[in-house]
Amino acid sequence: MKHQIDKVPPPLTPPLKGEGNIRAVCETTSIEGKVTFSRNAQTLASPSPLRGGVRGGGNSAEDSLDHGRLMDGVYRRQRHIYDLTRKHYLLGRDRLIADLDPPKGGTVLEIGCGTGRNIIAAARRYPRARFFGLDISDEMLKSARANVDKAGLSGRITLARADATAFDAKALFGSAAFDRVFVSYSLSMIPPWREALRQTMAVVAPGGRLHVVDFGEQDGLPRWFGAALRAWLAKFHVEPRGDLEAEMRAAVRDRGGALAFTSLYRDYARYGVVTLP
Repeated sequence: MKHQIDKVPPPLTPPLKGEGNIRAVCETTSIEGKVTFSRNAQTLASPSPLRGGVRGGGNSAEDSLDHGRLMDGVYRRQRHIYDLTRKHYLLGRDRLIADLDPPKGGTVLEIGCGTGRNIIAAARRYPRARFFGLDISDEMLKSARANVDKAGLSGRITLARADATAFDAKALFGSAAFDRVFVSYSLSMIPPWREALRQTMAVVAPGGRLHVVDFGEQDGLPRWFGAALRAWLAKFHVEPRGDLEAEMRAAVRDRGGALAFTSLYRDYARYGVVTLP
């Protein structure tokens, strides 16, 4: 499968050592400081929620809350082993973090922060930036808050429960736009993921970037592998988004900017970066 690249933004960082195959082991993280949490109980007013920030569901607040409860059910026990198991197959996350490179004093938002693994790693890598994360699952946020607290982040990470398809960033975090926004393996868990992508694009600041990594179509891998992976992912309400590139291109047409999109690891994963003017 061949992907075109429009007006490529600054070169993307090569994959980190250890991410070159499906059994890659992700780096560990530790941070000094103290943690700050947002307790804003924002009303979930639209299609379903996301795991980390938002995992979408239907077309009403009730659907959104139902999906939040579904995710809580899935992760109530899974959250305790989530990072240990997912490090072997959520490939491309560390490459995304290495590419973020926010400006000094900049702001970074993660949609679907889950257990906090990515946001903690990013905060460690970029100590002069401030970080924010949202997730629909109270259960995942319990782990995220504990992990951030254990890492000791000093007012640099703020977490909140919200629906990725309809959230008020200003009310949640005191900021309506962010220098960097990233989504790692969350769109595949949000039924109305296109709405979540549009909402996410809306909070990228002028001159900022949106980074998205998620499952690909496994076009370069054996057919049996792709079928087995999809069957296994379905057990966790995960579905690869085959038209992710097309939707990101549409978002670029709406707001301007440039898209760099690539397939990783024989299309096991796909990675897109939107740079706004």
